[in-house]
Amino acid sequence: MHALFLASALLVGCLLAVQASVNLQLNKAVGTPYGASTLQLSVATALLALLAVAVGAIGAVRLVPGVPFWHLLGGLASPLYITSGILLFPRLGALAAAGLFVTGQMFASLGLDLFGLLGIARRPLSAGVALGALAVLAGITVVIRGQRPAQTPPSPGPAPGGAPGAPGRAGTATVTAPAATAAVRRTGGLGQGGWILLGIVAGAVLPVQGAVNAALRKDIHQPVTTAMISFMVATITIAVVLAVLLATGRTPRPQFAPLRTMPWWGWLGGACAAAYVTATFTLIPTIGAATTVALTVTGQQAASAVIDNHGLLRLPRRPLTAPRLTGLALLIAGSVLVQLT
Repeated sequence: MHALFLASALLVGCLLAVQASVNLQLNKAVGTPYGASTLQLSVATALLALLAVAVGAIGAVRLVPGVPFWHLLGGLASPLYITSGILLFPRLGALAAAGLFVTGQMFASLGLDLFGLLGIARRPLSAGVALGALAVLAGITVVIRGQRPAQTPPSPGPAPGGAPGAPGRAGTATVTAPAATAAVRRTGGLGQGGWILLGIVAGAVLPVQGAVNAALRKDIHQPVTTAMISFMVATITIAVVLAVLLATGRTPRPQFAPLRTMPWWGWLGGACAAAYVTATFTLIPTIGAATTVALTVTGQQAASAVIDNHGLLRLPRRPLTAPRLTGLALLIAGSVLVQLT
């Protein structure tokens, strides 16, 4: 049974990589990352509400009025993380984006532990933790510097000249675009440094969210209801952001008609998010927080590498070269060292 719990932690880590990848299809259909995030978080909230009703945990919401206000703010992290994934995965690739998330996650976890913030027990800096942090930093540096031009997936329909596309395996990129954009160095918008910083910050908010949600769970005693409240706050937050951006003309109006032609798996982001949150709440008391985080991070990195290497889920293909494989190994080893020493 213990092995099953360990495998479950690894699997839900994989779901984080899948979630960010499938959300890109939602973004393409809706036409705005903020609208896609709002829709995805709404799906996750609805699923968790149904689960809370099914297991008889929904009654815990009556305890919310007596909860300290900041215990309800964990959900603020989700819109930043999800929207960042939508923005970063096509620009940096699954492995580099997930590596940045893990880097931020590890260093934020260290900060919480070293200073005993947000109710986390204070933990001294050990040689293993310091070595792990350096390995994570070295790993993401190697991954970013080892980026190569992406290989663009083919169109599912006929090409302009009448030649049929070659779809290959479902959702797999098989055609190389000669003028493809180099993942990081040629990225527009924020520029290389800006996208890297966004990825690190988006990863850093996750441990903070976990600490705040842990405090809320102690207040209401129901992990599923805690997750539901967190996602409800997240949904309201991103909906307000979307409304403000629409009012100021900073984002396109969401389109819903294209959702009919979106792949069915484009809806799985909300289910992945709900499964991840629910599973981590369940696993941490059983196998421990350190083991859970180490395994979920490992699963996230491994799945991201597979998605990148094979161009799965209609993402551009970025082959897993020797430098990127080295960076991946450093990220995983560093994450395990930080969490388990």
